[in-house]
Amino acid sequence: MASEHTVGFEPADELAKDRESVRRRFWIKLRRVAGRLPFAEELLAAYYCAFDRQTPRHVQAALLGAIAYFIIPFDFVTDVLPVLGFTDDAAVLATAIRMVATHILPEHRDAARAALQRGIDRDSDAGPTSS
Repeated sequence: MASEHTVGFEPADELAKDRESVRRRFWIKLRRVAGRLPFAEELLAAYYCAFDRQTPRHVQAALLGAIAYFIIPFDFVTDVLPVLGFTDDAAVLATAIRMVATHILPEHRDAARAALQRGIDRDSDAGPTSS
């Protein structure tokens, strides 16, 4: 039984265990919502850090959990609501990033900026630090 501190996060925790599913579903959702996502660059930097082979496992786990929460199909606040829709996703991501901020390197941020500049229009996560 879930405790009051984990209610709602169980699906994200389970999804985060399947790295390939997270990778695939991340790009599908990001392409769909990137234009409405004020924290897209931070999310992408977290993604590149999470899939960087040099990133410690505990950091990968924290970031994959936050990314999985972003891609799960249901939310506490639905993503279709203007402005409010991604507040829960942003809060989860911000918490994870604060926990592991020193591990998100300039290379991860550069890859995120480059992906946004070329447009999120294909299922590609190629970047300098992706695995």
